[in-house]
Amino acid sequence: MLTRAGLTATVLGRRRLLVMAAALAVAPALASAPAFGEERTIHIGVQKYGTLIVLQVRGELEKRLAPLGVTVKWTEFPGGPQLLEALAAGSIDFGTTGEAPPVFAQAAGAELIYTGVEPPAPRGEAILVPKDSPIQSVADLRGKRIALNKGSNVHYLLVQALAKAGLTPADVKPVYLAPADGRAAFESGNVDAWVIWDPFLAAAQTATGGRILSNGEGLVENRQYYLAYRPFATSNADLLRIIQEEIAKTDAWAAQHQPEVVALLAKHTGLDSAAVELAISRLAYGTGPITPATIAYQQNIADTFFKLGLIPQQIRVADAVPNS
Repeated sequence: MLTRAGLTATVLGRRRLLVMAAALAVAPALASAPAFGEERTIHIGVQKYGTLIVLQVRGELEKRLAPLGVTVKWTEFPGGPQLLEALAAGSIDFGTTGEAPPVFAQAAGAELIYTGVEPPAPRGEAILVPKDSPIQSVADLRGKRIALNKGSNVHYLLVQALAKAGLTPADVKPVYLAPADGRAAFESGNVDAWVIWDPFLAAAQTATGGRILSNGEGLVENRQYYLAYRPFATSNADLLRIIQEEIAKTDAWAAQHQPEVVALLAKHTGLDSAAVELAISRLAYGTGPITPATIAYQQNIADTFFKLGLIPQQIRVADAVPNS
């Protein structure tokens, strides 16, 4: 039987345990919350080419965000699939890729959302063969080794080009390589064809005389999508709006300053000016919102990939589009 003193001690002990438990529950939130006056950092993923590179080099986003105590960290990736792997892990907050990578990422459970889209640029990707190759048509690719970056925008181009020629992905031998390795395999003759996008496409054309077997015209739109990590977008709507505004300004500037864009990209990427100029000639400017038509287009890609067994589950693209 507890005495009055023992009962009091027991109650006080329970209160201490409750206080300690509450403190432990709050501690992780306090640890992750920014301290008063601490700068925020936006992590943006870029590829070797495009509007985001122009925005990065010109430094306009940093100028816009500096008064808000926000800094920007840029990370370059060899392709869209690699960029979205980082976004899915929360290592970056924002980035841009072609059409197919978001489909693969969403099917893998990535917490991403679409925030904007560039106009179609179907000539900016193609199936390339060596200049002296006996291959004259897509139908001639049956049984051939074809290099491509798995899950990238050109993956869909290959699927569509093969279908038009009466072939399926099972009729060719895909060799999954990042752009740098794909270029090496293409030049060494270890593959028969290379499916690639600008500026790598333009660089290979100008350097090797590679011949375009088929580009995206009449097959794919080849749009660039802007994507954000959902938790970042949810808690940083103000910053996301600023990023999109600066992208739109950069697009407008680039459309009117083509020579400056060529010089800027050539210096930043290390590519020959002639290759950059060729790539720029196939680029479209002008970012816009995600519309029902773009959602439907992406859904068609997702459905195609699911039927071919390229993604593990059927997805609803609209689930990754806010307010759709």
